[in-house]
Amino acid sequence: MNTATALDATACAPASENLAKPWREDAAVIGLVGLAHGCSHFSHLLLAPLFPIFMREFGLSFAQLGLAMTVFFVISGVGQTLSGFVVDRVGARPVLFASMGCFMLATLSGWLAQGYAGLILVAVCAGLGNAPFHPVDFSILNQRVSPARLGYAYSVHGLSGNLGWALAPMFMVGFSARGDWRSSYLAALLLYGCIALLLFVNRARLRTEVMHHQADAGGAAAASNLSYLRLPVVWWCFGFFLLSTMTLSVVQTFSPSILFAMHHIRIEVATVTLTAYMICAAVGTLAGGFVATHLPRRSDRVVAVSMLVGAVLMALAATGWLGGTGSMAVLAAAGFAVGVGGPSRDLMIRRGTPEGATGRVYGTVYSGLDTGSALSPLLFGMLMDRGWYAATLLAAALTLLLSVGAALGVGRHTGSR
Repeated sequence: MNTATALDATACAPASENLAKPWREDAAVIGLVGLAHGCSHFSHLLLAPLFPIFMREFGLSFAQLGLAMTVFFVISGVGQTLSGFVVDRVGARPVLFASMGCFMLATLSGWLAQGYAGLILVAVCAGLGNAPFHPVDFSILNQRVSPARLGYAYSVHGLSGNLGWALAPMFMVGFSARGDWRSSYLAALLLYGCIALLLFVNRARLRTEVMHHQADAGGAAAASNLSYLRLPVVWWCFGFFLLSTMTLSVVQTFSPSILFAMHHIRIEVATVTLTAYMICAAVGTLAGGFVATHLPRRSDRVVAVSMLVGAVLMALAATGWLGGTGSMAVLAAAGFAVGVGGPSRDLMIRRGTPEGATGRVYGTVYSGLDTGSALSPLLFGMLMDRGWYAATLLAAALTLLLSVGAALGVGRHTGSR
């Protein structure tokens, strides 16, 4: 596979950097990055769990609230691509702390919100904060964790993200049930502040090295910085994230409402399904770390099988044949199946990453996540507004099925056997 000519600190690190480090040091870095990643995923659900409240309080529709999520993910997706260049140029740590500041502004905006405009401001601030996380996280992990332990690092990274998703609905709905819904945003503000302080205290473990390139007169350096965009594998990875995330967005945004409409399950109970999905996905991600470590060169096939199983289970839930409790259980099982493929997915993308372009490639590829999340609420929100609840879940399953082909396409372009 062709590679970009520029070399980043990971590629240029001295040989000693590639030797195994003490487990304690690797574990500390993995834990800090995982905690930060959990904050990122928590921000995805600062709005969605409270949709029923916002509909009552502000008279909004599913499509209008879906638009707020689209704003979040458009900003995050565009920002993710651009932030990859920033991370490669200035390092991951300063960008990480800027993101934490944006999350605190988002929760402050939610606390002060007086209507739809306030909710849009939450989406804008949270999207800006979420944008740099994958370039930041993978730049730190790829530089500071021993190569032999990267499978475990990616497993914990995915696990922490799913735990962030799992915590957010319980956190936001729980604090809202105990008092005014604004109290959930105040509690989230305090949570982000405490985590930001912990990261700052341990900032030495989050430092990354950067390489300073000298631009030549002909602009060759700029062309080199963009040469990775010519690689087909980058766009296959982008397509995989686009498709798989559209499905996840349906689960996150609409599953409580779908279960309520199809099986008359109370919203508070239906929200537990979303938490169960994320917890099962987290357990699956933990198991997937061992799979990824033992089958690193078959990562594309592991991902394809995981997505296929998840799609079948989600389609089964869409039929409604299993009733409310059965549908909730099947959706949770789908989360486990998708989670197993998470670490292999990250290894699959690492195999397709040219030397010297870690931040840029991860920024571009993971912007597919944000693009899918931006499109999904609008497209599926229109189905929801028409009362096509089962069709919404079935369409999400079919979209996940399409991601199987994208994963196998990545394998073809990285020589996976």
